[in-house]
Amino acid sequence: MARDEELKQNWERVQQKLSQQFAEGDVLELDAIIYLIGVQELGQLHRRFKKDQKLDLMHIAICRLLEPYGYYEFDYIDEDGWPHYKVLEQLPNLKAGEQAIMMKEAIVQYFLEKEYIL
Repeated sequence: MARDEELKQNWERVQQKLSQQFAEGDVLELDAIIYLIGVQELGQLHRRFKKDQKLDLMHIAICRLLEPYGYYEFDYIDEDGWPHYKVLEQLPNLKAGEQAIMMKEAIVQYFLEKEYIL
């Protein structure tokens, strides 16, 4: 199977499973899935977050997702339990579509590692 087709199928499996679990079947888009990963990584699942905290959660998720690619490295957890990462390498300048593909690949890999999808 071609790499693009495999990514498409795996992405749809992740999207469908998360949508059923967290959005009553409404399709979750990329940003919403990144947000959910941030909440998962923070580990404070039953908490309400302010708008700026939601952006911080998305940043946590992006750092965690791109860590295996060598862009970020986990640094420490602060006194409030929030993980912090340091930049190892600047992200390449990608077009919007290329960014989406990179994030989808990273998300699929994340959920394969977590054995959320097989």
